[in-house]
Amino acid sequence: MLRAGLSARFGGNKMSPSMQSHSWRHRILIGLAAFVCLVAVVAATYESISERRDRRSHPMPGKLVDVGGYRMHINCTGSGFPTVIFDSGLGDGYVPWNKAQSQVAQFTQACSYDRAGFGYSDSSPRPRTSRDMAKELHTLLHNAGVSPPYVLVGHSLAGYNVRVFTSLYPNEVAGLVLVDASHPEQQKRFPPALNDMDANWIQEEEFLEFTTPFGLPRLLGFCARDGEARATDCNFHHLRETVAELKSISVSAAQAAATGSLGDLPLIVLSEDPDTPQPDLPEDLAKPASAAWSQMQEELAHLSTSGTQVIAKNSGHYIQLDRPDVVVDAVRTVVDQARQRPRPAATP
Repeated sequence: MLRAGLSARFGGNKMSPSMQSHSWRHRILIGLAAFVCLVAVVAATYESISERRDRRSHPMPGKLVDVGGYRMHINCTGSGFPTVIFDSGLGDGYVPWNKAQSQVAQFTQACSYDRAGFGYSDSSPRPRTSRDMAKELHTLLHNAGVSPPYVLVGHSLAGYNVRVFTSLYPNEVAGLVLVDASHPEQQKRFPPALNDMDANWIQEEEFLEFTTPFGLPRLLGFCARDGEARATDCNFHHLRETVAELKSISVSAAQAAATGSLGDLPLIVLSEDPDTPQPDLPEDLAKPASAAWSQMQEELAHLSTSGTQVIAKNSGHYIQLDRPDVVVDAVRTVVDQARQRPRPAATP
């Protein structure tokens, strides 16, 4: 009776219509927030389980090597000198070189690796510029016991990296193979609309970066179909490093441009077939972009007085996937040339 009297006197549990409406809105918002949190937890769990499953199905080849507080992944096969080092393009780990590496390893030692943050390698505190990545590669090779001289094979963006590596450690490089490699002036010489597409590319990669922990790219089918590539590439830190490299392209291009001539160093430039369709580009951009690219590829071959260019017929940008035989032939040629030259003293 006392509780009933007090309730009646002070209004009890009765609320005005406006207070009741506010209460229901508050409950709905709490419910929605709880639902979103539940979905996020389920999605994150799904992504974590999927990543672990992929890596169990495709164990890491090679080994992890400490490079100064963080580890990088390297996979070396075969034996002989000079050692061939495969460096991948933007957003790629070691996997695209599998076909070529297995054949190169039949006549010399061949190593592929994951740049810091990619694949099985830990992230790096260094900026993602070609100079920093070249220094990391040098430390990785030294700490892994992979002795020079090296024949460096760089695809796309890694064309900058291997040129910078050569300028930093000239006595350790016996030759270069540039696989449809980037040119330092490409951003200036491509149609302006193509650079606008690059800006959209960064936004798309950032979207993938922040949604990957919740499994959205995997659910939408953006992850690689190949299980090994999916195990290395479909994760947050891999996409984060892709964005970082994209944002550093201008700096890396300037660093590559500053390296200058390669002298008479053995060099082969492999270029995509200009007659191969480019489905990622609108028709009005494909032709001028292809013409500019072809001209820049020809210029890369003049970096060395010993440089030659080879057009990989029926191949697009990923020559190592479309025509691995062309890559293997070029590497064999440069290796043979390097073996005929005096072995330089290693850089201290």
